[in-house]
Amino acid sequence: MTEDEKLAVDPDAIVRSVTVQIAAPAQAVWDVLVDFDRYSEWNPFCVEASGALEVGEPLSMKLKSYTEEGQYFDNVEFITEIDEPRLVSWSAPWVDEWPYPARRDQFVISTGPDSCEYYSTDAFLGPHGIHVMRFAGPWVKRAFDDTAYALKAYVEGA
Repeated sequence: MTEDEKLAVDPDAIVRSVTVQIAAPAQAVWDVLVDFDRYSEWNPFCVEASGALEVGEPLSMKLKSYTEEGQYFDNVEFITEIDEPRLVSWSAPWVDEWPYPARRDQFVISTGPDSCEYYSTDAFLGPHGIHVMRFAGPWVKRAFDDTAYALKAYVEGA
């Protein structure tokens, strides 16, 4: 299998969160998104995160399970793209022991000097992506929607 096949994008295997309107400048939202050490203060899905904001660096996360009440699981992905203050992305690579690569993109779109929109996507990649989508898509959507609403509330000081 080629690298291209391992990381192929299937449009039917992409989860997209709700888009929230945030009454704050894009830079303010960006600053919260990339302050990994403070995720525990606001993020209901990724309750802990640590890592350097540099492409190629690992991001260690503790994620809330949306399938087992009260449970959490550890996850490590790698910073893939940084376009301050518009986009931060991280990815899980294809590894033979876990051939389920994915890429999460978080978008901050300025709509004015004191407003922006936020949404995120998760693309389940490669030949197994559609199967991951069928299994995990609904709970990932819920987790990303929860994150979007929580980010809005936190940034707006609600």
